[in-house]
Amino acid sequence: MSLVGDRLDAVRRVPLAALPTPVQDAPRLAAHLGLARLLVKRDDLTGLAMGGNKARKLEYDLAPATTGEYDTVLTVGGTQSNHAVLTAAAARRLGLDAKLVLGGPDVSRRKGNLLLGALYGAETRYLVDDDANDSLAAAMESWAAELRAAGRQPFQVPLGGSTPHGALGYVAAMRELAAQLGPGKVQLVAAVGSCGTLAGLALGARLFLPAARVIGISVSRAAGPIAARAAELAAGSARLLGLEPVLGPSEVEAHDALRGEYGVATETGREAILESARLEGLLLDPVYTGKAMAGLFGLARAGLLDPAVPVVFLHTGGLPILFSFDDAFDDAAPFARVLPGGAR
Repeated sequence: MSLVGDRLDAVRRVPLAALPTPVQDAPRLAAHLGLARLLVKRDDLTGLAMGGNKARKLEYDLAPATTGEYDTVLTVGGTQSNHAVLTAAAARRLGLDAKLVLGGPDVSRRKGNLLLGALYGAETRYLVDDDANDSLAAAMESWAAELRAAGRQPFQVPLGGSTPHGALGYVAAMRELAAQLGPGKVQLVAAVGSCGTLAGLALGARLFLPAARVIGISVSRAAGPIAARAAELAAGSARLLGLEPVLGPSEVEAHDALRGEYGVATETGREAILESARLEGLLLDPVYTGKAMAGLFGLARAGLLDPAVPVVFLHTGGLPILFSFDDAFDDAAPFARVLPGGAR
């Protein structure tokens, strides 16, 4: 696969992430789930805007924006979009302005990723009660047209950075993981939203870690559309590497039973968040990684993971989101107010 590696290295990218990210054992969580070994690939430590998987994708998606032809980056996402805030951070690092189109339930305060977006000075247009992909994309295109009419040069990044170029970030990540783990069987579990990460993982596994089983846990879409979209993106990424498409939808594994409503915490996600924090000191969020870990819990308990084969949980980030769900964990541990004089 050295030729494929050379082709991957030849694709233009702009360094944004702190790589390689570590792989850490989670022995107590493994014992809790009856697994021989559970590892966590810490892509929450990529170093941009408190980390996350989008940094790898933006290295490829934003490379064309660094030619000097653009002065502004626009992108779209939901209320607590990791992709949107990492895009804003990346734009600032590259000396570009940042503008975000977000959508979802009405908000009264900027918390979590909304707060980070404000710190980066990202001008935001918020579509209240409308996070449909088509609505967000149309609003971004309209804003880009306004900017061009005003003499600006906007560069647009689609939802989730999920493009064939962006997916190459996770093709490269699988090469990185193969170097860290060595050859052999592994079961890799990751959250799936806009499908770019899953596409890159599936293609990268085929190229660099062929004994791996890649499992996507949906946080938004049904499994069928996920498989179709991931295969489509993987085909585009393969072509960028001078390869024929090597994956069909039937070869993409996705599970959607625990996704709940996008952006809304679930009981299974809450359990996974608390167990991960208390057994391993590992922080997850209610929108993405908490649901993905809940999916891992469900697969393990249903006997759908081979307990003898190492499991790798890809931590895709999202820590700032946790601080927008503070009310969901008010009762997670005893809290006693001690007043002066010892009264309670």
